[in-house]
Amino acid sequence: MRKLTYPLLVLVALFFCACDDEETYGDKKNKERSAISTYISNNGINVIDEATFDAQGQTTDVAANQYVYLEKSGIYMQIERKGSGSKLEENKQVNLLCRYTEWNIMDGAMQSRNDYTSRNYDKMTVTRVGSQYTASFASGVMLSTYGASVPAGWLVPLEYVKVGRQSSEDEGIAKVSIIVPHTQGQAYAMSSVYPCAYTITYQRER
Repeated sequence: MRKLTYPLLVLVALFFCACDDEETYGDKKNKERSAISTYISNNGINVIDEATFDAQGQTTDVAANQYVYLEKSGIYMQIERKGSGSKLEENKQVNLLCRYTEWNIMDGAMQSRNDYTSRNYDKMTVTRVGSQYTASFASGVMLSTYGASVPAGWLVPLEYVKVGRQSSEDEGIAKVSIIVPHTQGQAYAMSSVYPCAYTITYQRER
């Protein structure tokens, strides 16, 4: 029995050390919040509340690097261009073409993108019922990387932008930049608990 006592104590100690080193979900969320705060600070982002956003006609001042914090989703959003045409019709399935960049805020690295040329895009099929949007990717980098499910964060800007097609040289398609917490992100972000920053354009398919 004496010979077994020391090895047993070592195993118990190792077990408790392993438990102490295990990162909890709460720890990961704290790290995520810290990473987002650092990203906002490092990029000189001026965060405004929804009341200010509404008072400005649901626009953000790009020159002042404004992002509105949307409390319900936890997303920070800058609308660079409102877009042309109209908002998505209700109870109608629409195909949108999107070009984007995805920045992993936790790792500080570009994670995926499809904006290499104007011919590249991701196609997603979207339906709006009231203020609720559902969507799935039909083709593109996001589909091949993360699957058909569209991150909830990608759908939030659709409430505020128009998704027609460019009809003149001085009329741009909708363009936003968003900071997306893991709860509104793609599959990997949700499972590993990390935030991403996206720049996305939205354009209706012909």
